[in-house]
Amino acid sequence: MQWLKTKTIEQALADSDEPGRQLERSLGVFDLMILGVAVAVGAGIFSVGARAAGSFAGPAVIFSFILAAATCAVATMCYAEFASSVPVTGSAYTYTYLTLGEGLAWIIGWNLLLEMISAGAVIAKYWGIYLSTIFSTAGLDVPSTIYLGPVAMEWGPFVIVAVFTALLMRGTKASAQVNNVFTLIKIAITLFVIVVGFTYMDVKNFTPFVPPAQPPAIGHGVTGDVWGQPMLAWLFGAQPSQYGWLGVISGASLVFFAFIGFDVVATSAEEVKEPQKTLPRGIFGGLALVTLLYILVTLALTGMVPYSELAKAENPSLATAFISVGANWAAQVIAVGVLMGLTTVVMVLLMGSARVLLALCRDGLLPRSWSVTSATRKTPVRLQLLVGVVIAVLAGFTKVELLEEMINIGTLSAFVLVSIGILVLRKKRPDLQSGYRVPLVPLVPVASALLCTYLMLNLTTLTWLRFMGWMAIGVLIYLAYGMRHSRLAHSDKR
Repeated sequence: MQWLKTKTIEQALADSDEPGRQLERSLGVFDLMILGVAVAVGAGIFSVGARAAGSFAGPAVIFSFILAAATCAVATMCYAEFASSVPVTGSAYTYTYLTLGEGLAWIIGWNLLLEMISAGAVIAKYWGIYLSTIFSTAGLDVPSTIYLGPVAMEWGPFVIVAVFTALLMRGTKASAQVNNVFTLIKIAITLFVIVVGFTYMDVKNFTPFVPPAQPPAIGHGVTGDVWGQPMLAWLFGAQPSQYGWLGVISGASLVFFAFIGFDVVATSAEEVKEPQKTLPRGIFGGLALVTLLYILVTLALTGMVPYSELAKAENPSLATAFISVGANWAAQVIAVGVLMGLTTVVMVLLMGSARVLLALCRDGLLPRSWSVTSATRKTPVRLQLLVGVVIAVLAGFTKVELLEEMINIGTLSAFVLVSIGILVLRKKRPDLQSGYRVPLVPLVPVASALLCTYLMLNLTTLTWLRFMGWMAIGVLIYLAYGMRHSRLAHSDKR
């Protein structure tokens, strides 16, 4: 069956060298580390922890971050082995194609597009919102919305997407240099906020560290009905609850959003110098730095104000905590930090989306004519422009923020199949040379798959319903187009 057919590693490497569809290897370890930090440290560092603490876990949100980071770490081990063994673009899509077959590979590629394009649109929209906030705090009355006849358009997302789409079309190295500067600035702002936050810390706010479980209050993503329940709780008929250890786990499912992006780093494998050494070092270095920053921010946040204060806020954030202790000036610094953070996230997601599309088009699962790269700049100009237009339109004209949790479920589903794929890869190619090998196989890949599945099951039933709908659309596209035009299918007929 075509659905179950796999590509060989040699085929994948040959496809990456196809004239007219090549990418340039220009990134080093530092570039990859900063790339990981750039996409993971965005608005989430200033808001997602506050929401998880107020609505789900209280001060124990630090355990939510640790659980999410551990899940990401074991999955990242699997990505690192694949990326250093098969340094081509496509990330989880390519790895699944090599091990589990074309059908599942298409579904994962389809889910990656959901993750990256949705995330890009959500972040671009928030970029426009925070830009308006900065104008407002500076006393400038600059409307965030303009009207094209009867249609309202938020202009901020269009500006940021257009700038970085043009930069990425110019070349990966130039984009990475700009990204490095913005990311170092936002790390500096984050460290400043952490240091100031610790000066307002009161250890009494850490008690109780794990608040007792209680029926959920309505708001902040907690609806109290079947659609707002974790899928696992609904399946087993458990009563909805808030806080306690189940709240810590629900918090981990939410804050996992803070760690998305390391699969995006893997999509750049084809643009990395000495990938067998560079990729593992860059991926793990970025993850370590991101985890440290999130833990420090979480400690500062929950130490400054009681979690009950965060629960009362309509949109809890780090700014909420500073305003509660009378440090209103910090809200302005945080707004600048958020804008810097969102800027780099938009760029990396634009790049990652185009690389996943490039892999799908090279293999014929989408039109191959789209996969041509620039002869001089070695970038997928057509795909980059297409992705930019789609993300700008979604961010500027729709309520794309309604799909935030879809980003998490798309990432986690990819993590599950990459983890399983390592077991298949070891069995199929035990002789394969790699710059990094996952330790304790099969324990680590199995643990990764189970942890990711568990976090998926703690997302809401509404998120799962939307996810199933997206996958159904993907299956129809594959049956109608991808299966018929696949290069693997055509090569088998010769």
